[in-house]
Amino acid sequence: MQEFIRKHEGAVLGVLSGWDRVRFMGTLRMLSCVGGMMTYLSKAGVLLKDFGGFVESKSDGMKEAIQARARELGRPVVYLASSRICKEEIALGIAQKDGVKDGLVCVLSAVEPCMSYLIGKDAARKRLVLKAGLRKCLHLYGYGIDETFGWMSIRIQTWFPFTVQVCVNGREWLARQMDRAGIGYERRDNCFARISDLPKAQALMEKMHELNWPEELERVVRALNPLHGQMIPEWPMPTYWSARETEWATDVMFRSEQELASIYPALVRSAIHAYSSPDVMRFLGKKLTGHFQGEIQSSYKHRPEGIRVKHRVKGNSIKVYDKQGSVLRTETTINDPRDFKVYRAKEGDSNGEKRWRVLRRGVADLHRRAMVSQAANERYLDALAALDTSQSFGDLLRPECRAVIYRKRKVRGLRPWADEDQALLTAISRGEFAMEGFRNKDLAVHLGLGKLDPKKASARISRLLRILRAHQIIRKSPGCHRYFLTPKGRVLAAAVLQVQVVTLQQVARAAA
Repeated sequence: MQEFIRKHEGAVLGVLSGWDRVRFMGTLRMLSCVGGMMTYLSKAGVLLKDFGGFVESKSDGMKEAIQARARELGRPVVYLASSRICKEEIALGIAQKDGVKDGLVCVLSAVEPCMSYLIGKDAARKRLVLKAGLRKCLHLYGYGIDETFGWMSIRIQTWFPFTVQVCVNGREWLARQMDRAGIGYERRDNCFARISDLPKAQALMEKMHELNWPEELERVVRALNPLHGQMIPEWPMPTYWSARETEWATDVMFRSEQELASIYPALVRSAIHAYSSPDVMRFLGKKLTGHFQGEIQSSYKHRPEGIRVKHRVKGNSIKVYDKQGSVLRTETTINDPRDFKVYRAKEGDSNGEKRWRVLRRGVADLHRRAMVSQAANERYLDALAALDTSQSFGDLLRPECRAVIYRKRKVRGLRPWADEDQALLTAISRGEFAMEGFRNKDLAVHLGLGKLDPKKASARISRLLRILRAHQIIRKSPGCHRYFLTPKGRVLAAAVLQVQVVTLQQVARAAA
C-alpha cells in the first residue's frame, strides 16, 4: 500500500482502513444439530409427535414479545408479502418520514427459507424421526439507530433453532466516535471524503477491536427481543456469536474527483487484463496448488457508485471501486475463513499449546480476520501501483535490454520477447511467490526444466537469476536462498506480461 501512496502522494489526502459491513450470527450451538436438538427435547419432556405444537408455542411467544416491544415504543410492524423486497429501503423510508434519530425505527416481517427441523417417518422402523432441512418460517427484522453502532439491523428466525443475525457498519460506528471526539469530517454515503484529524480517526477505528462483541450483540438483540436468552429455560445455554460475513475496507481519499478519475480507468482495465488466478490467490494470502478445489473469478462491472473490479475465490473476494467520486476503496470480503490461519490454542483449552490453526468464524478470531483482510488490501494496492505507471513501455524496458556489469562480470540484457525470458518473468510473478519468495528449485517446474538432470537445471536457473539480480529485478533475502521481486521488478514484469494480452484493437483505441 505504501508504494501506491508514494506514487500518488501529491493527489492523496490520506488512508482510512477498518470494518465496513459486518454480519454476525448468534446460534445456540447445541440446538444446531439433530443430536443436540433430540437431547433438548428429552430434557423438556417433549415427544416428537408433539414437536409441532411445542415449537409453535415458543415461536408465538417470541413474535408477540417483539411486536409488543415495537408497540410500546410507538413503532410500526409491517408484514412484507415477498422476501425479495428490499427491507433496508423500506426502513430508511420510514426513518426519514417519521424523523427517527435514535432507537427502534420499525419491525418488518417476511416468510423466508431457513435451516430448521422437520418431523419425518422412518418406514423401516415405523417411527417418527427428527430431520434437519430447509423449510420456511417467519423472520422478523428490526431496524434502528443504536447509540453505539448507529444504523443497524437485526434478523430473528422465529422457528427452532432461533438463529439471530446482526448487521453493523464500521463507518457508522466511527462517525459516532468522531462526533464524540470533536473530529470534523465530510461524509458521503458510507465513506468519508475528508477527515480533519486522520491519524486520530484511524486510532479510533482500531478501538473497534477492543469491543466486547458478545456483550454488545446481546445488548442490542435484547433491546428488540425481551425473550432473548430465555427461549429455552429447560436448558439454559449462551449464544455463540460468529462473524458470518465481514467487509474490511481501505479507503484512499484523493484531493478531488478529477485526480482519481485521471488514473482510475487505466487501473481497472489493467487489473482485469493483468491479474491471473495465482495473483488473485496471492492477494488473499493463498497459494494456487493442485489441491485447490474451487473457482476463481474476476469481473468488471459498472455500478451507480462507480466502476468495480472484483476477484472471487470460493466464498471470499477482493474488489476495488471508486466511491463517491474521490475515494478509491479496496475491500476484502471474507465469508469462509477456513482458508486462513490464526495462531492460537485449541478451542476449549486456552492454556494449551499454541499453533497455527484454522481461522474460526467465532468473534474470538475477529481481530485476526482484520489483519488478514488488511494485508490483502495492501497487497492489492501495491499490485495496482505496479500496473499504473505513466512511463512509456519503451522507456521502462530500454535500459534493461542492455548488458550491464555485475560483480565485475558482464551480464546480458533482458530479452522480453524471447520465450525463455517471458517464461522466467511469468514464473517469478506467480502469486504464491509474493509472500514467501522463491528458490532456485521452485522455478524448475515452471520453466519446463523438471525433466532435466537436477544439477543442470539448477545451474541454468542460477544463470537466469544472476541476470535478474544484475538488473535489480529481484533481490536475495539475507541469510537464506530465497528471492523476492523488487518494486522495480514488479513494475517491469507486470508491464511485460500485460503487453502479451493486449490486442491490436485495444492499442488502436488507446492511441485514439
